[in-house]
Amino acid sequence: MKKQILSILIVLSVTCSLPSCLRLDSNLFNNIKLDNYLLDASTSPQEITVDTSYNIPSGFIQQVALTSDDNGNKATIYGIYVGDVSRISSDTVIMYFHGTKGNMDYYWNREKILANAGGKNRFGVFMIDYRGYGMSEGKPTESGLHADANAAIEWLKNNGLAGDRLIVYGFSLGTAAATYYTANPTTLVPAKLILEAPFGSAAVMTNDATVLALPSSYFTSVKVDNAEEIKKVQQPFMWIHGINDDFLSIKTHGELVYKNYKGVYSEAHRVPAATHVNVPAVWGLDNYKAALEAFITR
Repeated sequence: MKKQILSILIVLSVTCSLPSCLRLDSNLFNNIKLDNYLLDASTSPQEITVDTSYNIPSGFIQQVALTSDDNGNKATIYGIYVGDVSRISSDTVIMYFHGTKGNMDYYWNREKILANAGGKNRFGVFMIDYRGYGMSEGKPTESGLHADANAAIEWLKNNGLAGDRLIVYGFSLGTAAATYYTANPTTLVPAKLILEAPFGSAAVMTNDATVLALPSSYFTSVKVDNAEEIKKVQQPFMWIHGINDDFLSIKTHGELVYKNYKGVYSEAHRVPAATHVNVPAVWGLDNYKAALEAFITR
């Protein structure tokens, strides 16, 4: 991460003056557009591979279109629900907010793993592409991210979900949506929160990445601050982080978020040898699924 951002700073310093164009906002949203979702048929690289035992019956895969309203800036965004939509009124559902890279095709195997936790389709799983990702309209922004999260949870509520059966799970960039929504719920109050490789804050990320003696506002206007938002969360909290995370350091990001949590129950899973992208695989998929099931059902 440090080398990546420093290289951007060097390029930008040659082409523009500080602070007018030295912004890392676009670096936080590494989105890829699509004309349609291919899921299992996608040939794009995956962070995590799974065998055919993780395949989902076609009748349990539903693509949905949602209207996300960011203070009047409306966009159609897309999601993939895995499970029986008619059972949302009784099922426990994992609302999964994916990371910064790619789109839902890229994270499809992760959704399939979650749908196999505790047995095939024991929990419903809903994943969305934020505006500007995949088939979703618009341009990714921080406020749009929060609007998109709310639109997804509104869809779940409209299909019968209650807050006591809502598990919010954020990975990487998705931890911003997950933490903020759980700390400031609108449509439903989540029952539990799971964060994998969370940001501490945009400011911490910038400080980690640059040796220049300038405030973080010179480098990004994004205000993501999971370390502060987590202080508002009272629900049970599960934190997962690879010890060798080379994108969001476990020491400066994950440990800070975990330390700041003041709620009723927390558990930490520091995964040896795992980096930013491969925690479930390095931990072992069976171990990962078992830990998720135990937390969700405790």
